[in-house]
Amino acid sequence: MSTNVRPESMARITTPELANAFIEEQVNEVRAQVGDKKVLLALSGGVDSSVVAALLIKAIGKQLVCVHVNHGLMRKGESEQVIDIFGKELDANLIYIDATDRFLNLLAGVSEPEKKRKIIGNEFIEVFNEEAQKLEGISFLAQGTIYPDILESDGVKAHHNVGGLPEGMEFELVEPVKLLYKDEVRVVGEALGLPHAMVYRQPFPGPGLGVRCLGAITRDRLHALREADAILREEFDNCGLAEKVWQYFIAVPDMKSVGVKDSKRYEGWPAIIRAVNTKDAMTATIEEIPYSVLHKITDRITAEVDGINRVLLDLTPKPIGTIEWE
Repeated sequence: MSTNVRPESMARITTPELANAFIEEQVNEVRAQVGDKKVLLALSGGVDSSVVAALLIKAIGKQLVCVHVNHGLMRKGESEQVIDIFGKELDANLIYIDATDRFLNLLAGVSEPEKKRKIIGNEFIEVFNEEAQKLEGISFLAQGTIYPDILESDGVKAHHNVGGLPEGMEFELVEPVKLLYKDEVRVVGEALGLPHAMVYRQPFPGPGLGVRCLGAITRDRLHALREADAILREEFDNCGLAEKVWQYFIAVPDMKSVGVKDSKRYEGWPAIIRAVNTKDAMTATIEEIPYSVLHKITDRITAEVDGINRVLLDLTPKPIGTIEWE
């Protein structure tokens, strides 16, 4: 499987048996490619990088060096989950960098969405490069490239994987799932023993909550967004919508409205619920959420999250609205 073209004869991986056969084949290929050298992987905690990490740990163990950069824009509990699963359970060679202050200081006062994205993307590369330069004997760079990435581009994932490494750091790529579709990657992930919640984690943009904390990011509003989003996810889990809806999240704009709390007027932000279904992200339809669920989410967010005093529902399909707000 050294080419970037998926063979016509390659069966879709739909069962644990087919997944295990694929894993065995890739373990052998990786060992043959890497030998006794070290491999570097930027481990975001997303589906693709997590499955690649688990597969490479099975193949080469501590020869894999995973770097997880927490840019402070992760959802609640995500970096902790990466540390628990890869650092503790799988005993990975894991380097954890908490770069929250570094990212949020750079983003202070920046409201233009594209500028925010560029700052987050460029700083991620900087942090990753700094760590890479501290390491010795790295010969390979692992990437969570999957087949749709190759079809859409030249095989380099702009959002998740690392480009712009300094000159003199020439790495050969290791891309064990590059011929798989996303649904196949999930089947392989479960066969590798990763938790269901991680393998079926919904799509999450590279800039993370940075594009859902609308306008200039402040720490207090980012905290409110993270807490409100966690409540939405928990309630969708409880009512069975989590497996049914392709993507659901909260966005919090940089605006306030008057509300009432403890018999006093106070100003707070609105939390906007977005829940969409799509096959290819080119178009998207709105999931109809039962009012009983909406009421419960609203009650919890307004009672439990400081700073939020309204909950709104975005009913706009794509087109005309994009899936993300920024």
